[in-house]
Amino acid sequence: MENGYFKKNEQSGTQKQANGNTGKTKPGGAQGLRELFTHELKDIYWAENALIKAIPAMVKNATSDELREALSKHLEVTKEHVTRLEEVFSIINEKAEAKKCEAMAGLIKEAEDIMESTEKGMVRDAGIILATQKVEHYEIATYGTLCAFAKTLGEHKAADILQETLRNEREADVRLSEIAESFINEEAMAAE
Repeated sequence: MENGYFKKNEQSGTQKQANGNTGKTKPGGAQGLRELFTHELKDIYWAENALIKAIPAMVKNATSDELREALSKHLEVTKEHVTRLEEVFSIINEKAEAKKCEAMAGLIKEAEDIMESTEKGMVRDAGIILATQKVEHYEIATYGTLCAFAKTLGEHKAADILQETLRNEREADVRLSEIAESFINEEAMAAE
């Protein structure tokens, strides 16, 4: 393929990377991986910014104090994620630029549909947790892969920053499970 982040690179051997590290590369390998890494950073950057706009609606629609608090806290953490991504872009000498993440757009639309199709109460809260955990799992997969790419590319400082965000996403997922399993799912079943 000759387009996008899969362009062939005719260089081989030792190459100076953007972060100053020198690494052995295969023809086109490092450049292609670097372009994929950058592309996916732009994708998750869009996703995090979209979540900053979407989470307040979830907070507004939730009835459980615990869920509202967890979502509100995660909104603040999500804002930190955007700042961290901007730092990663700076480290790799790229402009912080968003590229629409179709997957996240779909997950946000699904959350909106759940909120519209359920009555306010524990069933809606269970649906909000469902939708939010789908988002968390997407982010966990993305940040885990970005960490691996960064390490492979020798971008260790970027990898450390991405690892911190990955840790936050995992913590949010665990917290949502705790809330759901402590009372929301049972109360949602009783609401029927």
